Amino acid sequence: MKILAVDDDLELLRIIAFTLRSSGYLVLEAQDGVEALAVVERELPDLVLLDVNLPRINGFEVLKRIRGSGSTTPVLMLTVRSDEEDQVQGLDLGADDYLTKPFSPRTLLARVRALLRRKGTEKPAALASGNLSLDPDQQSATVGDQPPVRLTPLEFRLVQLLLANAGHTLSTERLTLHVWGYRGMGDRQLLKQLVHRLRRKIEVDPANPKYLTTMSGIGYLLKT
Repeated sequence: MKILAVDDDLELLRIIAFTLRSSGYLVLEAQDGVEALAVVERELPDLVLLDVNLPRINGFEVLKRIRGSGSTTPVLMLTVRSDEEDQVQGLDLGADDYLTKPFSPRTLLARVRALLRRKGTEKPAALASGNLSLDPDQQSATVGDQPPVRLTPLEFRLVQLLLANAGHTLSTERLTLHVWGYRGMGDRQLLKQLVHRLRRKIEVDPANPKYLTTMSGIGYLLKT
């Protein structure tokens, strides 16, 4: 399940993304309206968290174009404004809910779950590609007919993003951002160690990986 978070406040965006990732959601990020529209078209997210005050194209215009394309994807507007006129404008343009900053992570998650319940997809869906599948509820991975193996939270987030982009090379920067989030603790060496531990769990021969392949100088690829 993909959630797109759009905000030009980088620190807040990282907090939002980390909160959602910690709850098992796959998070996409954008920092301006143009980038947001491109991600919506390319990734088809299940939910959009959309800040009103965005550079290049503001949130209201982004929402207008999303609805103009015929998309019924739930949109939760985020704003520092509490003026009723702004709320009415967003709802009239097709927003599903409104959340005024500042807000707590618990409040954000509650609103997200409520919107996803309306859509009928409250829980993060299982991901699978080829012989490899991921169970968010059990935080485990299964390869073929082998017994499921439990994953740590970091391993889970790594497999989650790789599975969602199976067959495509992901850069080290994108992987570390998804795994470690706003804390900024991730680096190439930590990612390399995490990949090593993950290979020991999902590969028959970790020294000659069948699934998780290193793309020298770029990042990693999960083969389907």
